[in-house]
Parts: sequence; C-alpha cells; structure tokens
Amino acid sequence: MTIPSSLPLPRSLRPLGLTFAAALLLAGCGGGSAPTTFDLSAPRDFGRVGASRATLVVQEPTTVQALDSDRVIVRDSSGALSFLGGAQWADRVPKLVQARLVQTFENGGRVGSVARPGDRITPESQLLTDIRSFNIDAASGAAVVEITAKLVGDRTGDVRRARLFTARVPAAAVDGPGAAQALDRALSQVLVDIVRWAR
Repeated sequence: MTIPSSLPLPRSLRPLGLTFAAALLLAGCGGGSAPTTFDLSAPRDFGRVGASRATLVVQEPTTVQALDSDRVIVRDSSGALSFLGGAQWADRVPKLVQARLVQTFENGGRVGSVARPGDRITPESQLLTDIRSFNIDAASGAAVVEITAKLVGDRTGDVRRARLFTARVPAAAVDGPGAAQALDRALSQVLVDIVRWAR
C-alpha cells in the first residue's frame, strides 16, 4: 500500500490506538489486490419532518484536500492522517455526501423541491456545507463525522442560519467493512439532523 507524502504514516500512536491503527493499515497490504468499494446511504426511516413548498439547492460540500478523495481516512492521536488499506468509497466524499443529503431531503419530504446546482429549478435558498471530519479516530476506535451547514438566501446571499453537526459511532471492526459501516451510520445521524434543522 502506498501512502502519499502529504498523508504521512504516524511515527507513534498511543497504546489504545496502536493496535487499531496497525490493523487498519495492514489490511490493505495483502498482495496489491484491488480495494473494496463502499457506498454511503441516505436515511429513509426517520419519517416526514414537515412539508414545505420551498425550493433548495444543495451545493457540493467544501473540505480540506485530504478529505476530498475516495479514500477512507484514519486519524491518530497526534492528528496525522493515513489511508485505510483495502477500502475506498464509490466516489469522492464531498460528492457522495451531497448526493445523500439531497436524497435525505427527498426521503423526509422536507421541501417542495431540492436539487443540485445545474438542475432546472429556481431556488429560494442554498445549503452550503463544509466537511470538517470524516474519518476513523484511531485512539477511540470511533467514526467521526462533523459537518457545518449554512442556509443562504439565493438572491440576497445573506446567511440565515448556521450550525455545526457532529456524530461519533463506535467501529465494530478494524477492517474496511467495519470502518465503512460506522462512518455511514455517523453520516446518517448528521444528515437527519441537518434535514430537521433546515426548516
């Protein structure tokens, strides 16, 4: 497994995170086989959260360069980032989060029309988001998702509301499926919170 210089492997980890991080990294070093691809889901079973005729455009989230990829990221106690071997997402994380956020709005029946930029609607508001964290925390063995959201008037450009949404979910296993499932569950919590908040 090759780790770019921009994402160095940590030189030292706290004892609690050492076994977890080592297992994650070694999982992808088995003979150069193709990584397993994982997807993210849009929550469906949280019920309708209020009807509206408003139109909303969901912009693609911004994020730092390290998270703007299709790789599953591990963060150690010092803040150093590395890739989880043998696992990747179906698309870049910001693109996937945008798509699942749109679908969550649709599943909740929250707005009259929700779309991405370029779709043929005239929005009243735009939802701007920034992914602060989307990774496995090696020290605690948990998936961490943090996303800031801003509702902005489409014509005026004024920020109507803003909030930070966060979720932490324990990862049941240290392999690709365990990490991907935990991150998917954490994201689902955040997506539902954002949809309920954007009323």
